[in-house]
Amino acid sequence: MIKKLSRLFATAPDSEPVSDRQEMESDYHYWRTRVLYTTLVGYAGFYLVRKSLSVAIPVIKEEYGVSNQQMGLVLTLFGLTYGVSKFINGFFGDQTNPRYFMAFGLICSAIINVSFGLSGGIIAFGSFWILNGWFQGMGWAPCSKTLVNWFSASERGFKFAIANTSCAVGAASVMFINGYLIRYYGWRYCFYVPAVMAFIIALFILNRHRDRPQSLGLPTVEKFRGEEPDIGDKEGQEGLSYKQVVVQYIFGNPMMWVVCLANFFVYIVRYSVMDWGTTFLTEEKGVDIMQAAWIVGGYELAGLAGMLVGGYTMDRLFKGYGGRTCAISMALCAIFIFLFWKLPIESVAINGLLLWAAGFFIYGPQCLVAVIAVNMVPKQAGAAAVGFTGLFGYASTILSGWGLGAIVDNYGWNTGLFTLVISAFVGMLLFTVLWNSNPHPPGSQAYSNHQNSRKSGSSPESVGKNDIRLTAGPQLRLVRGSPPLAPLPSHQPSDGGAKG
Repeated sequence: MIKKLSRLFATAPDSEPVSDRQEMESDYHYWRTRVLYTTLVGYAGFYLVRKSLSVAIPVIKEEYGVSNQQMGLVLTLFGLTYGVSKFINGFFGDQTNPRYFMAFGLICSAIINVSFGLSGGIIAFGSFWILNGWFQGMGWAPCSKTLVNWFSASERGFKFAIANTSCAVGAASVMFINGYLIRYYGWRYCFYVPAVMAFIIALFILNRHRDRPQSLGLPTVEKFRGEEPDIGDKEGQEGLSYKQVVVQYIFGNPMMWVVCLANFFVYIVRYSVMDWGTTFLTEEKGVDIMQAAWIVGGYELAGLAGMLVGGYTMDRLFKGYGGRTCAISMALCAIFIFLFWKLPIESVAINGLLLWAAGFFIYGPQCLVAVIAVNMVPKQAGAAAVGFTGLFGYASTILSGWGLGAIVDNYGWNTGLFTLVISAFVGMLLFTVLWNSNPHPPGSQAYSNHQNSRKSGSSPESVGKNDIRLTAGPQLRLVRGSPPLAPLPSHQPSDGGAKG
């Protein structure tokens, strides 16, 4: 069984290269678009069966006499399992075919949701939800591998932001859908319906997704865009193993640890509102449960806009300095949570707007942490880098799940909201440490250009503007200032590459 899965998940082999330059350009644009929208839709499917519990919590608590602390413990155990799974599956994700790895995880998660809906009692709920956490951890690693292989470092901020809108799309969708289902059909349908939707999306992934460009007879994205080859390709030629790359660029990089710690506090805020927002609004604000679910859904949609603005700001305004975008966003998030907490306003609409503003600013950092991490490492270890940040992010559920439930049971929602304000502020301070941090992996030409520009006082983006380009010839050559594309020798896709 394990050997069969290993063969199924194996990275697709390289195909013969496309020989015609025009065909290669056309194919590249087609496949980049296709894998991007497949990643977006696919990961949204994971959120349908991850956040299905959030709307059901108030009704489950009442029906089974469950306390905030008990339900918080379920959320924490889910988060810890998910974090460990995301970390471990990050290593697998770097070395597997995302098409099959991602679909398998989503199908398993859908099955667990159906099982949860059929069960009863806190022990059964906790057991199924912890198991769900493991399969959920199979979702983002293949997305990271896809994005780093199809999009170069200079464009990843915005492209990651587009893909990451899947979080908001999926979470908002399940909030709106489950808000309706719980009112008219009961809480169990909050698990059945999203599970069916997730299974259909898994089939969509199998049909539409593909592995690396090379598996379709296309060059690496750096060659396609005429940019410096990825540092991982150079290291591979020198015989640096995958394990050595991980140790050197992930565990041995102090700035990676700062990113991970910052992510811990980002996720405290993000998941506290996502998991407890419906409960808080119904218990403290007296909001109808369907209305409360839709407000939290709006928080997710505001986050969608925040991701896109954050990605664009990182790429265009701050030229790759993700720490700057994140620090500013966390400061503004802290302000809006404070206003939501302190302003004596009973209007559901205004409270909703304040919560949505907090969502807009928290989702920029949530998205960009992954971009900052993958830009620090060779692309062969991109999924592992994101998995490492995810381990810290979901360790935060100790506080956002069980911890917040215990705080609210013992000290009330005022103390709970104060905790969120402090978490956002600490996150801002950590991102400030990254304000001037070199956003490129050590050993790359971009890293050297950046360091030289800081010493000379010129802007990093002005160094090497006539950067490395590809030119035609009997073999590909790297020269300065020549066209970005070159004819490549002929092609037979090995990863099911027919367009359609």
